[in-house]
This record gives sequence, structure tokens and C-alpha cells, in this order.
Amino acid sequence: MKSLAKKPTSTTEPTESAASQAATSAADSATVKPAEKAKKTAKKVDPKEAQIADLTKQLAAKDDQLLRAQAELVNMQNRFKKEQASIIKYDGQTLAKDVLPVLDNLERALATEATDETAKQLKKGVEMVYGHLQEALKKHSVTEVAADGETFDPTIHQAVQTVPADKDHPAETVVQVLQKGYLFKDRTLRPAMVVVAQ
Repeated sequence: MKSLAKKPTSTTEPTESAASQAATSAADSATVKPAEKAKKTAKKVDPKEAQIADLTKQLAAKDDQLLRAQAELVNMQNRFKKEQASIIKYDGQTLAKDVLPVLDNLERALATEATDETAKQLKKGVEMVYGHLQEALKKHSVTEVAADGETFDPTIHQAVQTVPADKDHPAETVVQVLQKGYLFKDRTLRPAMVVVAQ
């Protein structure tokens, strides 16, 4: 009877240990599988997709560079057009400025008294040259600055002397013109040298 009682205990022990081993292995396999799955999904990132994403970024950067370059090109073209228009508009300014002293000398020659017949004829010739020169300058938009009796304007007048103001000449008005000034279109070619009342 003792041997019979021992047998059931010996048979139940191995079955319990086998069951506990099976449960442990099932638990181990359960914990290993999610980790392996995570590794597999991490490894499953397609290199082609990564390359496509990288190329998309590069393309966006190139598009931005292209747009900036195009905008800069448009700005440069606009600047060039403005500069070219300015050059065309004020073409001849240097020549007109160089002619002004000649005009001044002709005016001085005309201001002298002609006493004899030869001097009078010479003066008449100078008047003709002076008239033609004035017409040519007007044709090319060179005009005289209005100065005598006008309100002093520092953009077109240069005050070289001041005198006290009176009834005939209120303050800040031009009393006398010492040298004529000229405009070339809307630019001051040479300011008029004037005496101003103050």
C-alpha cells in the first residue's frame, strides 16, 4: 500500500513541472514576440521611401533657390531699365554744361559798347551767334533759371551775397543776378549766382 501511495505523487510532480515549464516558455515567447515585431517593423522602413523624402526636400530647396534667382534677375532688369532710361533722358547734360561758359562770354561781349561801324557789325554777328546758340539749347531742353525778383530757392539759386530787405525787395527774394543759372529738363545744370535780401 505504501508503494501505491507513492506512485500518484511521483506522477503528479512531473506533470506540474511540465505545465510550469510550458507556461514559462509561453510567457517568454509572448514577451519576445512584440520585441521582435518592433525590430521587424523598424527594419521595414523602405530605403526607397527615405530616398524619395530626401529628394523631395532637395527639390523644394532647389525650387526656392530658383524662385529667389528669378526674383533677383527681375530686379536687376528693372534697375537696368531705370538706369538706361535715366541715361537716355539726361544724355547731353555734360555737353550742355560745357557750352554754358561760351554763352556767358557771348553775353559779356554783347554787354560792351560798340562805338564805330566795324564794332557794331561785329556785335551784330555776335548777337546772331548768341541767338542761334540759345535756340539750340532750348531745343535740347536747356532753359534759364528764373531768378531776378523771385523767391530764393536753394535748389536753383546760389546766394553769394546778402543785402538788407526793403520795400522793393522783401526778405528771401533775389535782388540781383550775378551769373545766370540753367536747368536741363528737370535737373539743375548750374544754379544762378544771386544776391538775396534778408
